[in-house]
Amino acid sequence: MEITVGMKAEVGTTVEREDTAKIVGSGDLLVYATPCMAAMMEGAACEAIAGCLKDTETTVGTELNIQHTSSTPVGLDVRAEAEVTAVEGRVITFAVAAFDEAGEIGRGTHKRVIVNSQKFLDKVYNKL
Repeated sequence: MEITVGMKAEVGTTVEREDTAKIVGSGDLLVYATPCMAAMMEGAACEAIAGCLKDTETTVGTELNIQHTSSTPVGLDVRAEAEVTAVEGRVITFAVAAFDEAGEIGRGTHKRVIVNSQKFLDKVYNKL
């Protein structure tokens, strides 16, 4: 199956105390942390194209440009959507957005690159 513009996916979770800025170290308050929202957006992007990758392939995130526009308290459900907006060789670009039960909490763009899993790991661990 080929990766094409328009492919999309959605993932979600409930905000727990462990997902807050105070706990992850990105702020002082017990509200949904921007790094957790970013990870959820990346997860939606991965899910959108997962069925198109070979067993030997994965994707790695290379760029994330997002705005976190509304805070979410512990206990609310959150979800992220990702849609493929461009495919340029091994580089896949996504529009990403996140929502809580009250509405949109963030949006932006994300790029991932298709890599051979083992070759990538070999290169990374050669740093040791």
